[in-house]
Amino acid sequence: MQPVVVAVDFSNSSIHAIEYAIPLANKFKCDVILVWVDKFSSSESLYPDTSTENRNEAKKRFEEIVKQYEKKMSKGLKMEFKLRKGKVFHEVDTLAKTLGALLVITGTHGVSGFEEFWIGSNAFRIVTYASCPVVTVRHDFDIKKGMDRIIVPMDGSSETIQKLPFVARLAKLFKSEIHVVATHSSHLNSIQRIAEKYLQMSVAYFQANEISCVRDSIVSNDVTKALLQYSVNVNADLIAIMTEQETPVNILLGAQAQQMINQSSIPILSIHPQEHFHLK
Repeated sequence: MQPVVVAVDFSNSSIHAIEYAIPLANKFKCDVILVWVDKFSSSESLYPDTSTENRNEAKKRFEEIVKQYEKKMSKGLKMEFKLRKGKVFHEVDTLAKTLGALLVITGTHGVSGFEEFWIGSNAFRIVTYASCPVVTVRHDFDIKKGMDRIIVPMDGSSETIQKLPFVARLAKLFKSEIHVVATHSSHLNSIQRIAEKYLQMSVAYFQANEISCVRDSIVSNDVTKALLQYSVNVNADLIAIMTEQETPVNILLGAQAQQMINQSSIPILSIHPQEHFHLK
């Protein structure tokens, strides 16, 4: 059973991420593993090493959180916590790999800044380095048990179709309606045809899997802004993107993906491209 891992720094955003994780875990019938990372290094400070005190405090707070939230999970499922030390994004990824996690969930603070915790400064790094899909959820997103509409943007990159299998799995569990949206930053038909081809493939894939599907297109000089507005207009519950969108291979988290995560009031599901991927 693949668990859901939630990165926790005890900020309001990370507590909100725990609340978001519970309905997902209940649908997937999996456990929730909470992880806190002590990033303190005594070699970097003139002050005494307080890591033991920090870990004891973290353990105490986790025990309180588990007691409060575990009762909201389905029968037979559990919520546990892990304490780690090191670089936040590295430790979250290592734990996810070790557990064979289904996905990682982390809170974000959006463009309004962040509290004095590590979620705000590490959300992008967690998305960038995690080996499994990551959901980033804003601290002010209204959580509900269902997931009625999922937005699946399709660009002109060959990797864009790689998000389809995981999205289909989600849609089947929640009986979601999929909005497949071809996104165009150019008005040239020759360029638009590439994204439209992937849109056609996506619609066919979802229909073959008996998933309700709506198709649409966006043409804009600011695709991110237009797509986010579209998502708000249709009252979407999730936007599924690839972490790299037509960017150089040395940029691990594409510029558009960063903008989406930073600006979206709707949770973002980020999926990494795989070198050897075949759509079944």
